[in-house]
Amino acid sequence: MNDLFNLDSQIALVTGALGNLGPVWIEALLYAGSIVIGTDLSDLPIPNSFETLQAQFGSKRLSLLRADVRDFSSLVDLRNRSLKDVGVPTILVNNAGIDQPPGLGRSSLLEDIPIEEFQSVFAVNVFGAFQTTQIFGKEMVKKGQGSIINIGSLYASVSPDVGFYDHIPSKPPFIKPPAYGASKAALLNLTKYFSTHWAPYGIRVNSISPGGVLGNQDSEFKKKFCARVPMGRMANPDDLTGPLIFLASPASSYITGIDLKVDGGFTAW
Repeated sequence: MNDLFNLDSQIALVTGALGNLGPVWIEALLYAGSIVIGTDLSDLPIPNSFETLQAQFGSKRLSLLRADVRDFSSLVDLRNRSLKDVGVPTILVNNAGIDQPPGLGRSSLLEDIPIEEFQSVFAVNVFGAFQTTQIFGKEMVKKGQGSIINIGSLYASVSPDVGFYDHIPSKPPFIKPPAYGASKAALLNLTKYFSTHWAPYGIRVNSISPGGVLGNQDSEFKKKFCARVPMGRMANPDDLTGPLIFLASPASSYITGIDLKVDGGFTAW
């Protein structure tokens, strides 16, 4: 049974490696046996969580190669460096994404949101994932093996409840940016698209849609959010690792084109 979830000798690439969830996915893959390549923008500082993992597993098991998923030539260079230094990734986690929690960035009325802000979210969350999948999926097709996992969101399926945020002092009132959920919905459709085209080549393409992940949210938000979750709590990072390893491993060898919701039942009602 343990062999079903064994990723020994597999090479995994995780985009958005230095963000909030990047080290969560990386840690899970490392413990399952993978060699992991993390990638993120060149100007982002390395968080303690990533440094701790690299110190624990060593630079041969976990490397960091800088790239921008919005830039095709940057991704081609990343592929070339990956092939030269490590090998062909057979696991790809499209984790790079833009979100805007309360307190970060400006708040706008829905009718006043600049189109540039909308486009910037799609440039990473959709176009970036598409390009990364093209470039690294091509190598997986040649090898005849691969698991691509796109990181979605519960807001790909439902609209954010503005009541979650109405206690936050903001003028105009804070609203979850509409581009975020729209981009994640587009990513889920791309998941289905790639899954059907590449299934004959041994490539599986699935997505994970986390619910709200516990972090530094204020207590009033947590209270409101958890009241809407059947399981009565937000997700802990550890709640996400099992689903990731399931989709990356032979345990899900006959599964492709699905969205695995990890939301405590939020989207069930």
